[in-house]
Amino acid sequence: MAASDDELFGGDHVRVYRETGGERGYHWRGTTILLLSTRGRSSGEERTTPLIHRVDDDRWVVVASKGGAPEHPGWYQNLEAHPEATIQVKAERIPVRAQTAQGEERERLWKLMAEVWPPYDEYARKTDRRIPVVVFTRR
Repeated sequence: MAASDDELFGGDHVRVYRETGGERGYHWRGTTILLLSTRGRSSGEERTTPLIHRVDDDRWVVVASKGGAPEHPGWYQNLEAHPEATIQVKAERIPVRAQTAQGEERERLWKLMAEVWPPYDEYARKTDRRIPVVVFTRR
């Protein structure tokens, strides 16, 4: 892995990931990244975001942290409006349905995610909102 991959962010991360089928950009700062493509809740346009993920059985898990900001990230708001989306994991594009984890499942998945990205716990302390944990299942 090139050290520069750890510096990838936002649109550049999406571009490099897509151009290389995830050969670059999948491994990032000790984590693994998927690309989430949602339909804009207002614009209807496709939006793609690189997100840290883990696999839980046959599902993919992400956290809607936005660094502990007071509001949910735009991609999460898009999923609330349109839960059907597409993820790209390495070179594979997968149609998925998003669901927000609740209760004990959310707690278990939060711990799994905080293992790979400890700042999630810090983000949770910074905000009054309950940070969503999102599960993607293949459709």
